[in-house]
Parts: sequence; C-alpha cells; structure tokens
Amino acid sequence: MSETTAGSRLRKIYDASSTRKRLFITVTAVLVILAGLISVSIGAVDIPLADTLRVFLHPVVPFLVDSPSMDWYPDIILNSRLSRTLLCIICGFSLAVAGAVMQNILRNPLVSPFTLGLSSAASFGAAVGVMFGAGITGSVMVLGHEFFMKNLFIAALAIGASLCSVSLVILLSRRGGISRSTIILTGVIISYLFQAGISAIKYFSNDDVLREITLWLMGGMWNATWGVVMLVLPVVVTCSVAIESMASKVNVLAAGDDVAESLGIDVSRLRTVLMVLSTVVTSVCIAFTGIIGFIGLIAPHVTRMLIGNDSRYLFIASGALGALILSVSDTVSRMVIRPEEIPVGIIMYLAGGIFFIWLVSGRRKEVSL
Repeated sequence: MSETTAGSRLRKIYDASSTRKRLFITVTAVLVILAGLISVSIGAVDIPLADTLRVFLHPVVPFLVDSPSMDWYPDIILNSRLSRTLLCIICGFSLAVAGAVMQNILRNPLVSPFTLGLSSAASFGAAVGVMFGAGITGSVMVLGHEFFMKNLFIAALAIGASLCSVSLVILLSRRGGISRSTIILTGVIISYLFQAGISAIKYFSNDDVLREITLWLMGGMWNATWGVVMLVLPVVVTCSVAIESMASKVNVLAAGDDVAESLGIDVSRLRTVLMVLSTVVTSVCIAFTGIIGFIGLIAPHVTRMLIGNDSRYLFIASGALGALILSVSDTVSRMVIRPEEIPVGIIMYLAGGIFFIWLVSGRRKEVSL
C-alpha cells in the first residue's frame, strides 16, 4: 500500500513538472510571436501594431478583419521585414539548441559549438571567401529565389570550414578515446589554429576587404532574404527533429558513460552524431549572419535554471528562448541609432557579458578557489 502511495505521489510530481515545462515552452513561443510582430512593426518607418496584425489576418479572415490603413504596409512587412525576423527566430533557435546539446553530451555548462572551434572555423572560411570572392559577380536561382554568387561562395566556405573543424575534433579525439575533456581541449586548440589564419588574412587584406571581414565577424541580419530563409529552414527543421529524437538517450548519458553503455547505447557514436548535427544546424545559420555569440550559452543556462535538465524539454525550450533573445536583440540593434543599425553581435556580446557577470557574482562561493 505504501509503495502504491509513493508511486502515485511520484507520478503526480512528475506530471506537475512536465506541465510546468510545457507551460514554459508555450509561454516562450507566444513571446516569440509577440516579439516578431513588434520587430516587423519597427524600422525606418514605424507601423502601428494594429495595422501589422491586419496585414497578417486580413488575407485569412477578410470578413472579420479590415485591411491595413495604408496600402503599402503589406509590402514593407511581407517583402522586407518579415524575412529578417524569421531568420532571427530560426538562427536564435538553432544556436540555442546546439548549445544545449553540446552542454548535455559533454556535461560542461560552458561548452557550446563555438567552444569546439566552429566560430573560428566559420570566420576563417568567410574571410577566405571575402578575400578571393571580390571578383565573383552575377546571381543564381536557388529554390526559386535569387542569390548573389559571392554570398553563396562565402556561405559555402564558412559551412565547409565548420564541418572540417568538427571533423578534426572528432578524428583527433578518437586517437585516445573520445572523452569529454579531450573533445573540449581539441576544439580549443583547433580554434587557435583558425584564429591564426584569420589574423593572417586580415593582415594581408586591403582596406575594403578588411572592412567586409570585420563587419561579417560582428554578426548581423543584412543578408536576410526570403531565399536565405527558404534555404536555412529545411536544414534547421530536419536537424532539430533528429536531435530531439535522441533526447532520451542524452538523458541516459547524464548518468555516466558506463551506465549508458550497459543499457546498449553506443556513447561514442551518439556524441559524434549529435556533434555533427549541432555543427550543421549552427554553421548553416552563421554562414549567412556572421558570428553571433552567447546565444548558445545564455539560453540553455536560463532554461536549465527554470525547468531543469530533462533533454526532452530542454532542447526545445532552449531553442524557443534563444529565438526570443535574438529577436529582441535584433530589434534593439535597429532602434539604437535609427535609421541606421548596429550589428546584433555587439548587442549579444553586451548581454552575454552582463549575464555571466551576474551569474558569477551570484555564485561567488561556488567559483572561489
């Protein structure tokens, strides 16, 4: 009887915990939608929020919602601002999911895809693309949308360099057995190597190329078009679904490699697959936006504080919070010096620095030596 009562009590606690996690995801998703509506309403020309809602609702229910007060509002929102907002949401989601995955499989709260050299590798690939792509002109149609050949060239090199980076990490770490510390240390070493390459390219570049490289390294949404969104979205959705399908195995991995292996999980293969998926989902975004730091660290940290470390909910919740953070940051970056804008990467570095100062100051006893 007591065992039945204890089991029933544990079940109620689990159900309450699951409900709280689902509520967090739902509320965050609603906030992302609200932030997106505000984002597309703000710009060189501000559009009333009521008219923004009419732009989206009037074509769906014209008998209930009037058309916008200005005929040119739909053109500004749908053809100019919406693609940028959607790219913000997609990239924020991707970077946060990748950060949560890396932190859980390596059991280190300061790990993210960038820790493993992805940031430096993508930067190196983009720098090479900028330097040698100066003479590339023309455009090409991809998925029914026009892309400039130079932008595709830079993006392809950034993605390729990121994949080479994670491949080197995996290959080098396997020489002595794929342990968590070996993976992290290998990623740091490779990051320094790519940083050396970036410094060399910047040193030998002329002023125009140097400015373009520096601007790309700051991170921004200048390349946001419907073509980019349609190219990035299928990759992100596919990789995210694959990652979520392995969330239960990641939970088992938290008990230790020996426990996971005793339950039939190939730990080495699981880490490798998740690292590759995280690399793809990250590199395909930063190839078009440049380096946007701290999302993969802030979002998983905050989410873990609020709902715990259950990967089945953590990955999705972190992604939703990352989308919210980047959407708000991009809106702020466009409002600070209107009608001009500053790179969203600058906003994220400021937010990340403040967050981790607060995090460390709030846990002084834990970090003191």
